[in-house]
This record gives sequence, C-alpha cells and structure tokens, in this order.
Amino acid sequence: MLIITEMIGADILLLVFAILILFGLREGLLHRRNLSRIPIRIHVNGTRGKSSVVRLIAGGLREGGIVTCAKTTGTLARMILPDASEYPVFRPAGANVIEQVRIVSVAASYGAQAIVAECMALQPQLQWLCESRFLKATHGVITNARADHLDVMGPEEKDVALALAGSTPLKAKLFTAENRHLPVFEHATRDRQTKLLAVTPEEIAAITDEEMEGFSYVEHKENVALSLRVCRDLGVDRGTALQGMWKAIPDPGAMTISHLRFFGRHIYFVNAFAANDPESSELLYHMAIDRFPDIEKRVLIFNCRTDRPDRSRQLGEACVRWPVADHYLLMGSGTYFFVRAAVANGIPEEKFLFAERQSDSDIFETIIELAGKSALVVGMGNTKGQGLSLVRFFRNRSILKETVQKEAL
Repeated sequence: MLIITEMIGADILLLVFAILILFGLREGLLHRRNLSRIPIRIHVNGTRGKSSVVRLIAGGLREGGIVTCAKTTGTLARMILPDASEYPVFRPAGANVIEQVRIVSVAASYGAQAIVAECMALQPQLQWLCESRFLKATHGVITNARADHLDVMGPEEKDVALALAGSTPLKAKLFTAENRHLPVFEHATRDRQTKLLAVTPEEIAAITDEEMEGFSYVEHKENVALSLRVCRDLGVDRGTALQGMWKAIPDPGAMTISHLRFFGRHIYFVNAFAANDPESSELLYHMAIDRFPDIEKRVLIFNCRTDRPDRSRQLGEACVRWPVADHYLLMGSGTYFFVRAAVANGIPEEKFLFAERQSDSDIFETIIELAGKSALVVGMGNTKGQGLSLVRFFRNRSILKETVQKEAL
C-alpha cells in the first residue's frame, strides 16, 4: 500500500511539473506574439533621466502620429496609454522585472505601433534578461553612466557602464548621450551586431534656450537631444517631436521649483531629489545657485535611506566640495552614513539638523526659522519615502508656480 501511495504521489508530481512547463511554454509563445505585433520597441536604460527620456520619446512619437504606449519605473511606476493618459502599475508582490511581460501585453491590446519602456533592473544579469527576453528592442537607449548603485553595479563608475551595456539589443540600434564610457558601448554593440548612435556635444548645444522654455518643468538638454535623435530615426521631424515633448506630462520626480512667500520671507524650494548621484546633484545645485544668486540663506535637504548606505556616504563625501550651505537638514533613515562621511571630510557638526521622524509641516517650520528674509532650499538624495510628500507640501503652497517653473534655470 505504501509503495502504491508513493507511486501515485510521484505521478501527481510529474503531472504538476508537466502542467507548469506547458503553461510556461504557452506564456512564452503569447509574449513573443505580442512583441511581434509591436514593430517599434524602445528600451531605455541609464543612471539618470530614464523616466524623463521615456516620456519625451513617447510624447514626440505620439505627436508624429505613431500609436505609442510607454511605461516608466522611476518615482512612481506608470503605464502611459496612446492618448497620453496614465495609470499606476499594479504590483501585488512588489516590483518584479517579469511585469514587463504584462506591460507588453497591454500595449499590444491597444494596437500600439511603438512601446517605450524604462529598464527596471539593477542587477547586471537582470538587465540582460529584460532586454533579451522581455523587450527585444529595435531601439536601445542608454542615457548616461554615473556612480550610483555601486553596491550592485560597482565598485567603479566604469563597472556601471558595463552593467548598463548588458541591455544592448541584438542587431538593432543603440542611442546614448554618454561620452565618458563610449568605448564600453562600442564594444557591446560590435559584439551584438548593433549600430551605435552617440549624441554629440554639438547636438546638445543645438538645443536652444527658447526650445527649453517650452517645458513647464526643469528638463535637461542632454535628455531632449537624445530623445530628438530617437524620434528623428523613426521619421518624426524636430518641430513635431518638440511639440509632443512640451505636451508630455513630466515624471513626478522631475525637477521643479516652488516659490513660497511666508510673512515677508521668500522661500525657493528646488526639487532635485531624483538626482541622487553626486555628479548630477552637484550640477543641479550649481544651476539653482546660478538661478537665485542673491539669496540670504542656503539649505540643503538630504533624504537618506537605510537601504542605500553607499549613496548616503557618496553624497556626504561629495557635498564638502560644493558651494557651502548654511545648513544641512537630514531626513529619511540611516542619516548617520551621510553625517559620518561629511564630518570626516570637514563639514562642522553644528551645521547639521536632524529631521528623521519629523512631519512635512515640522520640516517646513524648521526651514522658516532658518530662512532669514530669503532662502534657497534644495532637496536631494532620494525621492522615495518622504521626499515626494515634501515636494507636494511645498508645491501646494507655492505662488506663481507655473511662471517660476518655466523661467527656472
């Protein structure tokens, strides 16, 4: 009887395995069929600007009459439909790269001629998987390679470029605005028989200030030049593509400026939380200072995360070399990583203010006390966590918001 029971149990187990294999084969077949129904597949990777570039390319293609779906993974994961409406990506068990299969299915169901998807993987092997199995891009895009997520893609910046190169498509085209690590991408494209199209400094310089004024938020010329290059390759002329890009809804983490007037004090709050590597953060800080040179006080807010200790340490070490701020306000979690690095490199301890468990309104009151008659407040580090809610707090109290954003930087 025991032997018979074991035999029945083994048969059931084999049956379950067979069903799972058949289910996997069926799902794989359906996914490949969905991919074949979308002739233009654009996979956007990079350290900074991925979500913005996805939205810019999708806006340009829509304006050019190409039925386009898009998906961002940045501050808030969003599916963007052909009419530019968008909705949150449902994640019952958290973020998982396999959700790209569902995104492709949705795009195919809308009759999309093009899909623009942000790479959501950090692990190098998963970046390869997302491209070679889930997207099979006709157009790969790598915005840049910066020193971020070094615990996963490091330890050096060149290692980040090598990891990003894993998303190079096979026998297709790869566009990039990166210039320091071009040899890495040249090697990857040769290996995968793909054409490399690098945006030149001249193309970036050709983006005029008047064209940048069309954006209701602070966009970067590198992102616009890269997106225009992709749209041009797909037959959308510059003017048409720019019109679509200006209309595109910005990512929630896009850099904006809020101007608050509070009992005679002027507060200019710059949302730079999404630029969380040292190089990008410093660039945006300099841009903010250039825009508001006569401010009485400067306050830098760093939103730290316990699960990103390397990022906190990098920012703590780097900010010592930036123009001096009057105060450094720390929020989030794991702020000691930042403070330890900053103090060790020369920032006096008395300049730090700790707001790890403070509400947005408490942080606002602290800033008001520090502001004097005018203050430039720049948020950096991480959008996730309290960063996004603090941005909303300032934005909802801003005066002349649209004018300030269009004129900013």
